[in-house]
Amino acid sequence: MNPERRQLLAWGAAAAAGAMLAPGLRLVELAQARSPEEAASKLQRWGLLIDIAKCGECDACVTACHEENGVTSRGRPTTDPQWIRKVSLADRQTGYVQTLPLMCQHCEHPPCVDVCPTGASFKRADGIVLVDKHTCIGCRYCVMACPYAARSFVHEATSGQKPDVPRGKGTVESCTLCVHRVDRGDTPACVVACNRDGGRAMAFGDLNDKGGVLYQRLRDEPSSQIRADLALNTGVRYQGL
Repeated sequence: MNPERRQLLAWGAAAAAGAMLAPGLRLVELAQARSPEEAASKLQRWGLLIDIAKCGECDACVTACHEENGVTSRGRPTTDPQWIRKVSLADRQTGYVQTLPLMCQHCEHPPCVDVCPTGASFKRADGIVLVDKHTCIGCRYCVMACPYAARSFVHEATSGQKPDVPRGKGTVESCTLCVHRVDRGDTPACVVACNRDGGRAMAFGDLNDKGGVLYQRLRDEPSSQIRADLALNTGVRYQGL
């Protein structure tokens, strides 16, 4: 083979390899170029504190969350998206039952992000864990990886979507801490509803703000994480658990 032909084939192989890699590289670029990141600062870490002793049988937080984010229920718990749900914990020896809201725990080390093949699952600089619907391929690896069963797969076409909350069939979603509200300086809808219509069990704030109420309560009062043994350093903490 003459040198000219060898060089031409080499260029052709390189071009073909580039074409095959381009989609993957593009996914990475898209995953890194997320507009929600622009509002985030690593100086903050948003979180929740939930007092189980004040959490009763009401579902004010669930209703508010789903209304705020345009999540509708079709009466099928196994397939309906659930950004937040109420669960009951029973002591088998005493029969004592506790009720608590369970949602994405916004981990410092989120397993969902670790297993996502496209970068669609990501954590903002301020600790909020999100899903980029433009790059989510619906593989559901994150659903399996989440130890809190906090992620839902959208099985059916969505309707009545809110401008600030993109949703879509074939993608995965979960609690966003109402990131669109947080970026405006507001409080998540679940916290507002709990303190207005529920038992005043939920508090929202910056876990890094030493002058903030949330930081001071966590410093002065006992709290715990669900599955603390996993060392995920969750952004959602519970009292009385």
